[in-house]
Parts: sequence; C-alpha cells; structure tokens
Amino acid sequence: MEQREFISNSVAETESYAEQLAASFSGGEVLLLHGDLGAGKTHFVKGLARGLNVDDVVTSPTFALHNSYDGRLTLNHFDFYRIEDSEEVAILGLDEFFYDLHAVSAIEWSENIKPLLPRNCISVTIDKLDENRRKITVK
Repeated sequence: MEQREFISNSVAETESYAEQLAASFSGGEVLLLHGDLGAGKTHFVKGLARGLNVDDVVTSPTFALHNSYDGRLTLNHFDFYRIEDSEEVAILGLDEFFYDLHAVSAIEWSENIKPLLPRNCISVTIDKLDENRRKITVK
C-alpha cells in the first residue's frame, strides 16, 4: 500500500474515511494507530467498524486492553497506552489476535509492544491540525 494522506474536517469525515478503507479489507490486516490523546484514533476505529459491518457500539479499550466486535470480519481493537512492557501482552496471549486471517486488528499505542508486532502492518497517523481538522496519513 502506497502512502495516502487525507485531510478530515470533522469526526464524521474521519469515520467515513476509515469506513471506506475497511471496506477493502479481506482479513489479516493490522493497523497501527498513531496520534496524541484526543487525535481521533477511537473515532477512526468506529469508522473501521462500520466498514466491517459491525453493529455494536465501539468504545476505547483503555482499561480492558482489548475489545472484539463481530462483523463481516472480526474487529479487534487494542489500546496499549498503559502497557510498559510488551511481555505483559505476550503473557496474556493478546499478540495471537494479530495473526488472525479472519479479523482486522486496530492497535492504539503500538509502540509499547513493538517486539510483538507482525511485519507488513498498516501505519495510520492522525495529526491534529486544529480543533476539528485532522491530517490522516496511511502507509
């Protein structure tokens, strides 16, 4: 996948962009979501969920570490903000989800578990331009 950039002017546009991206997924995709707190990573995942025909309400798994949603493909949403050592994630077996070919994994704060990540991940960076606008870079 070549690098793509998109300027979003609202939460709705961010979610719509992610929805369109997810519509092309066939399973096994792992997305690494980068951005400051409040940049819109969870909103991006909400759009992914719509693109995967998930009917559930998507919430941030900050305290649970992992939420799973059933749709056309399973959506595994991870938030490793509180993880200090990737060994914690390995012990819990969460890294096994990254290799599920019938699922899509969206990982927030992936830099905290870098040794466990598969090759060929899709990097999604969300930069806040102002209160509403975001630059989304996918590569």
